[in-house]
Amino acid sequence: MRPLGIDGAWVLDPEVFPDDRGSFHEWYRAPEFRAATGYGLDLVQANCSVSRRGVLRGVHFADVPPGQAKYVTCVRGAVFDVVVDLRVGSPWFGRWEAVRLDDTARRAVFLAEGLGHAFLALTDDTTVVYLCSAGYAPEREHGVHPLDAGLGIVWPDGTRPLLSPKDAGAPSLARAEASGLLPSYASCLARYEELRLSR
Repeated sequence: MRPLGIDGAWVLDPEVFPDDRGSFHEWYRAPEFRAATGYGLDLVQANCSVSRRGVLRGVHFADVPPGQAKYVTCVRGAVFDVVVDLRVGSPWFGRWEAVRLDDTARRAVFLAEGLGHAFLALTDDTTVVYLCSAGYAPEREHGVHPLDAGLGIVWPDGTRPLLSPKDAGAPSLARAEASGLLPSYASCLARYEELRLSR
């Protein structure tokens, strides 16, 4: 695993072994994960979403503590996967970084608690699976509008984004910050340290 430009986010570039039957790769290995992050992934929930081309999901995040870390890969099709630093007080606050996840390179992305996550499906029947450190809790889960000009994510051309009503009604980054919706960098650092000490 190698770190992305935002602290708390990593990408895995697995070695894929193709043969005449198909291919094989390891998309998660606990020792490598622990070496990169300093703690293990406490798997609580595994999700799978199927999207048609142009579907835009996110930017989603959860209250910290406990937050919800995600380990994400695309098993069919391709997505433009985005990590956003929503941690108020972070040196990277408001920054975003994108990684193409697809069924060829088989990359995976990990984002720690407090970071926002979104993706745009680049193909029909795109299937994304992700491992989560906490279960779904609607009262703790929030969003920032993925097309917010203040966020400035440069989405790929050639697709008209299709958002859920919930994502379309999400606040801008500035409004989310002003309303106290976003996690603080200090609370996230405390959570990361707690995880390192408990493993």
